[in-house]
Amino acid sequence: MVRSCIQSLLKLVNSIIGMVGIAMILYALWMIRVWQRRMDGSPFGSPDFPTPWFIYTFLGLGITLSVITCAGHIAAETANCFCLYLYMAFVFLLLMVEGAVTADVFLNRDWKEDFPEDPSGEFSDFINFVKLNFVFCKWIALSIVFVQGLSFLLAVVLRVLGPHRYYDSDDEYASDRHPLLQNSPPYDPRHGTRNDNWNVVSVL
Repeated sequence: MVRSCIQSLLKLVNSIIGMVGIAMILYALWMIRVWQRRMDGSPFGSPDFPTPWFIYTFLGLGITLSVITCAGHIAAETANCFCLYLYMAFVFLLLMVEGAVTADVFLNRDWKEDFPEDPSGEFSDFINFVKLNFVFCKWIALSIVFVQGLSFLLAVVLRVLGPHRYYDSDDEYASDRHPLLQNSPPYDPRHGTRNDNWNVVSVL
């Protein structure tokens, strides 16, 4: 019962991570479309134009979150040790990267210099959007980190509970079985049961 509840919670929390990943992929595809229009329909990634690294990064993060979601659903469904360890490793690395980027932004005044120039201009637009909606973006970011941390914690709990235990034969339950008639008389082949003796007396 407890294991099933933890599995359901992990699937639910993991689905939120998946929705974030899908949203990032859709936003990255929209940015690719805008970039192509700006470049007069030139092929994306053409050597004649600089690489829009921010779009690539956003798309890569979305795909990464989607892959982590798939791994999390498999781990939650099977409760396999290897799958759970792999999922926890993915989430832990993701949290470490997010923590490193957050620390660089808040502790380094010249953090913009750590990133290359984005030719698409989407990086600057994203920064301006965050500044104008800082409170909203802060709560969204904290919610995402909380969901990721909760998924890691649920995976640890599920790992401690262990996988389902299956029984190959009915011998495992032999000790738990009891006869329906606890006080039934033993059968004597010489005299028969009590009912047989009563039938003989009735005939006589």
